[in-house]
Amino acid sequence: MTTDMFDLTGRRALVTGAARGGLGAYAALALARRGAEVIVADLPSRGADLDATLGTLQAENLRARALRFDVTREDQVETLVAHAADPDGRLDVLVNAAGVMLRKDVQETSLEEWRRVLDVNLTGTWLLDRAAGRRMTGRGRGAIVNFSTVYAERVGPVPESAYYASKAGVANLTRSMAAEFGPHGVTVNCLAPAVFYPTEMTAPLGDDPERLRWMSERTMLGRLGEPGADLDGPLLLLASDAGRYMTGQIVYVDGGWSAW
Repeated sequence: MTTDMFDLTGRRALVTGAARGGLGAYAALALARRGAEVIVADLPSRGADLDATLGTLQAENLRARALRFDVTREDQVETLVAHAADPDGRLDVLVNAAGVMLRKDVQETSLEEWRRVLDVNLTGTWLLDRAAGRRMTGRGRGAIVNFSTVYAERVGPVPESAYYASKAGVANLTRSMAAEFGPHGVTVNCLAPAVFYPTEMTAPLGDDPERLRWMSERTMLGRLGEPGADLDGPLLLLASDAGRYMTGQIVYVDGGWSAW
C-alpha cells in the first residue's frame, strides 16, 4: 500500500497573513486541499479580505475558520494560538505569512516606519513561533514554516532597507528556532519566494512593465512565480511528513534567481 506523505488529514494548521490577495491565502488553500483543518488569521482591518479567503475555502467544502489578531501584540498572539489549537491543545502546523513592505529610500524612512516593519515581519514571527512552539514541543511534533524572501541574503533593485533587514532576520531566526525545537520533534523551516505576481504586495509593480520584464528575465526560468501554483509543492513538503527530516532550511522558491 502506498502512503501519501503529503496528506494532512486530521492535522490542525494556523496560517497568518491569510487575507485575500496574499500568499498566505494561497497557502491556506493548499493545506486545506490536502486535508488539514485550517485557521486563517489576519488583522481586524483586513476582515473583509479575510472573510473572502474563508469563503473560498468553504465554497470547496474545506474545513476552515477565521480569527482576527495583530501579530505585533503578544497578548493577541497567545490568544490566537490558544484558539487555533484543538480542544486537546494540539496545533500541528504554523505558517507565518503575515508581513509588510516599505518601499522607501533609507534617508526617507522614519524610525517609526522602520520599527513597524521589524515589529510585523521579525518580532511577529518570533512571537508566533514561540507561542506555537511551546505547544508543539510539549507534544513532541509539529511543523513551522516561516516566510522570508529571495532577498534574505541579498538586496534587490528597489530601496527597502527595513524589509530586507527584517526578512534576513526571519531567515536566521528560523535556524535558531530549528536548533531549539529540533530535539523536541518540531521542524522549523523558511520559504523564501522571489517575485510572485500578482499578489497584493506586488500589485504596484503592474505600473512598471519594464521592471516586471526585468524581474522575469532575472530568473533562470524567465518568468515570475504564479500564486497558487508554484508555491504549493514546497509549502506542502515542509508542512507534511514528506519533509520530516528537513529543518533549519531556507528554501528558495525563486525560479533560479538566487543561483545566478
